[in-house]
Amino acid sequence: MVSSQNESSLLSSEGDSQRTQYPYVTGTSVIGIKYKDGILMAADMGGSYGSTIRYKSVERLKQVGKHSLIGASGEISDFQEILRYLDELILHDNMWDDGNSLGPKEVHNYLTRVMYNRRNKFDPLWNSLILGGVKNGKKYLGSVSMIGVHFEDDHVATGFGNHLALPILREEWREDLTFEEGVKLLEKCMRNLLYRDRSAVNKLQIAKITEEGLTISQPYSLKTFWNFAAFQNPTVGAEGSW
Repeated sequence: MVSSQNESSLLSSEGDSQRTQYPYVTGTSVIGIKYKDGILMAADMGGSYGSTIRYKSVERLKQVGKHSLIGASGEISDFQEILRYLDELILHDNMWDDGNSLGPKEVHNYLTRVMYNRRNKFDPLWNSLILGGVKNGKKYLGSVSMIGVHFEDDHVATGFGNHLALPILREEWREDLTFEEGVKLLEKCMRNLLYRDRSAVNKLQIAKITEEGLTISQPYSLKTFWNFAAFQNPTVGAEGSW
């Protein structure tokens, strides 16, 4: 009887420990670029439950302190946990009341340590993050993966954006982009993702952070065109197609 109970509790504990190891509701790509005056970031508002786009009003761009902006793809509940960590970090920083505040580089380094720490516990936060900001006139843009791989660049992307948006950014990005040109470039990338990523939705936000402050746009949709021949009959000429 005792051995049976021990076996039952062991099985239930193994089952419980596995329930948080996989993403359930996820968001897709986030794209960030530097432009002339600061940082621009774009993300759609879809939340997918498996292959079903279950939610269409999920905000994945958030302010962090006075100088930073974060965007996340991946598991939404894990992103909420990360935001809780960041709230505690900023609160603790403000309590010093010493006239100084954490900049984007410090926040990025903190997130790198958090993600790597959870990876080492085999309990990762299932997100890819983009952290950007401006402090003392210096622009900063970096990325960190769910296992703590991190880097800084002039333009970064997560998810399918790594494959479908970065080629566009490498070809068209310039250091002296104006705000309008930066928004147009991000919209081009997001439209490309909308055409090719099943998890993308046509409802997005674009965030801007400069020395003056942060602004996150109201949700809006892009103009699209679906009458391309390849869209209307994608299997024409494909060998072995149905």
